[in-house]
Amino acid sequence: MSMITATAWVPRGFAAPFPTKYTFDEEEFQRIAELAKLQLDDANEDLEEAQNGTVAKASKDAADNEDGSDEEIAAQNVNSKADEDDDLKEYDLEHYDDDVAMDEEKEGEGMGMGMFGNVKSLAYHQPGEEDPYITMQGNEEDDEDREELQILATDNMLLAAKVEDEVAHLEVYVYEDEADNLYVHHDLMLPAIPLCVEWLDLPVGKSNVEKDSRANFVAVGTFDPDIEVWDLDTIDCMYPNAILGQGGEGTEDGKKKKKKRKKSKKANEEYHVDAVLSLAANRQHRNLLASSSADKTVKLWDLSTTKCAKSYTHHTDKVCTLAWHPKESTVLLSGSYDRTVVAADMRAPDAKAPRWGVESDVETVRWDPHDPNYFYISTENGIIHYHDVRSVPSNPAGSKPVWILQAHDESVSAFDINPTIPGFMASGSTDKQVKLWNIQPTGPTMVVARNLDIGKIFSTTFAPDEEVGFRLAVAGSKGVLQVWDTSTNPAVRRAFSDRVAPIEGEIKEKLVRVQDDSSDESDDGEEPEGGNDKDGGWESMEED
Repeated sequence: MSMITATAWVPRGFAAPFPTKYTFDEEEFQRIAELAKLQLDDANEDLEEAQNGTVAKASKDAADNEDGSDEEIAAQNVNSKADEDDDLKEYDLEHYDDDVAMDEEKEGEGMGMGMFGNVKSLAYHQPGEEDPYITMQGNEEDDEDREELQILATDNMLLAAKVEDEVAHLEVYVYEDEADNLYVHHDLMLPAIPLCVEWLDLPVGKSNVEKDSRANFVAVGTFDPDIEVWDLDTIDCMYPNAILGQGGEGTEDGKKKKKKRKKSKKANEEYHVDAVLSLAANRQHRNLLASSSADKTVKLWDLSTTKCAKSYTHHTDKVCTLAWHPKESTVLLSGSYDRTVVAADMRAPDAKAPRWGVESDVETVRWDPHDPNYFYISTENGIIHYHDVRSVPSNPAGSKPVWILQAHDESVSAFDINPTIPGFMASGSTDKQVKLWNIQPTGPTMVVARNLDIGKIFSTTFAPDEEVGFRLAVAGSKGVLQVWDTSTNPAVRRAFSDRVAPIEGEIKEKLVRVQDDSSDESDDGEEPEGGNDKDGGWESMEED
């Protein structure tokens, strides 16, 4: 089994040109020991319980064996002794000391010292002198490794939360647009199946840098209730830089709270107690990170202290998606399986927040980056709603969207609005289709629909930089990440002709991916001939 559950882009210029290798020194050991204290306590308790169960079982087996006769036990012991003697004969242990005595006799003749008899033939070198037999220079290797890890200013990082053969990890890709190249730069091991990723531009959990300095970090939410924060510019990391949740608390207080959590999974004000389903970083207040969980709460984290600043309970079911308002930096949009969407001001947790209703479970919410008075909702029934935030219904059932679009026959599991090209929308579904839309004042029009042969679609995200604004990262149930240069599609070029640079001659559509080793496809990074025709191929529509 292999699948990618979530993806995220890193804007150009944030990744370090030469990522550093992870160093495990005394300070790092102390940091890991403190962060891992609770996990070690849990493991010790589980081990103790297992040992107690083993001892109890052994005691029972011993009691059952007491009914056996003494003669049978004695016979078994005699047989075991005889078998043991036969096994030892091949080693001739009775004459073991004879070899040592012979070595001692020959020592005066220069043949002694047992296993060290050839010590005189060893070559010695003075301190600082180079060994002539070592021809490979370490500096050359370091230079080659450094060059391989280099990230250029024109490269984009792509993050993919992946599960492969029951192993969860975060793959860090580098996308070279000019070379049409996509490759895995390094990866990070995760404790459980990842559900969401969010890029951070703030250093978290680093004591030797300024808190407001620019950085390249990522927050990962999994089926575990804790949120892990990693440094993307350090490779081969063993442990996250910070843990948001119970696993990152102090040792003494954490131990007491851990025992309480084992008794009950009741939601609280300090940390999540169930899977983390969504993350949203506040780009204006950079130290704030919002998270939503299956425990029905939304939590606001202060990344400078790695503590929960406030907890919110606006929903009655799992909260699966979040989005910060692009202008009003304290307003957070949240969607839930209770079939409602709430736009709440985080400064007023007790105030009644505006609420809208939909016909089925909410999948994704997004603000319109080009007109922040509007927002989008995608649902499990394959429908996309477009709402005016200024039009608040008296009750959720009375919600009146500006327009409704039946985008897919199945759940709209992936959805994004292009941040640099107005009116450009992408949707993905469990029906394995990716669709591109042109949103005009009269409503949305489908531009193209494609089956990219990556299984059920779990993530569609547009690149954040204007230079690569038409690039769409798509991933799904087959565990493959693909970057689609939508500007090379004829239907997209016609629909957004005012934003596409003119190119003379025939244009070949670009689909860049890292090939799976187990795949029967070609290994040149491009889709094979005829790949567009699989599972129904593709179609395009334009407005007349």
